[in-house]
Amino acid sequence: MQIVGVICEYDPFHTGHLWQLAELRRRGATGVICCMSGNFTQRGGCAVVRKHVRAEAALRGGADLVLELPVPWATASAEGFARGGVAVLSATGAIDTLAFGSECADTAQLVRVADALLSRDFATALKSELVKGDSFAAARQRAAETLLGADAAVLSAPNDILGVEYCKALRGTSLAPLALPRVGAAHGGAASGGFASASHIRALLRAGADAAAYLSPAMRALYETERAAGRAPTSPDALERAMLARLRSMDEADFAAYDAGGEGLYRRFHDAAHAGATLADVLARAKTKRYAHARLRRLALSVFLGVTAEARAAAVPYLRVLGMTDKGKSLLHTMRKTATLPVIVKPADARAVSPAARRLMELEARATDLYALAYPDLRQSTPGDEWRAGPVILDTATDLR
Repeated sequence: MQIVGVICEYDPFHTGHLWQLAELRRRGATGVICCMSGNFTQRGGCAVVRKHVRAEAALRGGADLVLELPVPWATASAEGFARGGVAVLSATGAIDTLAFGSECADTAQLVRVADALLSRDFATALKSELVKGDSFAAARQRAAETLLGADAAVLSAPNDILGVEYCKALRGTSLAPLALPRVGAAHGGAASGGFASASHIRALLRAGADAAAYLSPAMRALYETERAAGRAPTSPDALERAMLARLRSMDEADFAAYDAGGEGLYRRFHDAAHAGATLADVLARAKTKRYAHARLRRLALSVFLGVTAEARAAAVPYLRVLGMTDKGKSLLHTMRKTATLPVIVKPADARAVSPAARRLMELEARATDLYALAYPDLRQSTPGDEWRAGPVILDTATDLR
């Protein structure tokens, strides 16, 4: 293990993330490249603080180079999130290991489960379970148990589920998986031993409560600067009317472009969107035993941002740099020789990329403009920031003391 990749959201960058990067160094990593979600995240919401701030916190917390996971994959299911992140990191040609947090911390077990889920036997078993009308997660769990026995238990733990998806996505690449133990609080849980889950920290920040003890020192200082400037914490509620306006302006055929499941969910969602008074009401009306609430939130967000199923099924077309240290500059220099995708460092670099990459950059720019509407101070939400903001560049000698 030399150069390690990490797929992350860092929403926000907390003490658990700080521990993970330090642990990678302790285990011998000489460099860390992060692939981090942008302004919108996998749970179907907006990040609590903008992406360049989170990237800087990561650099000050032990990362060397931060690349962006573009919005179609950052807001996808666990499978799509993993596929996009692995595509970005493997395309760098600069890393040998993908590290991730895990409840079981058993790399071999996660690989066994991933292999089973890619088998024909599993596909047959899953099809038999899905016809019973339960959620995909429940059907997958039962189907996996028929093939794996006790190993299938990892499919009930959120980080292990993502770890399995990483292992699936790594098939066909040269990258080795490395499961690290998840320390401190459980996913979605309260504080424990100086650690707290990101969701708990976000709730504290949005309630105006003190979360400083659970943030890295750099994230703490950067967040306070953003809060004083009127850009943090973002408010999902501030986007609700805009999301409802978008949903209500669409007919049934419009919704079809955002539904990749082939199960007719878009029809149900269309009806809910034209009957519900609030976003929570829309999601409740669309909810069934078959469709998880998280899937519906992601669908609503995809419609709002204009991320179609076709965009999400496409290949990642570029590597976008959000920030780097001196070591990161060296890694970037290597990447320019080894990368299999064009590297965008400055927004102006987008002029030289393919039409597909340019379309994605334009989609990302629109998403950033909409994200800014969630700032506490609307005067800070001037559009066009995606085309103006360059990467965060830290000098090791002076900035990382």
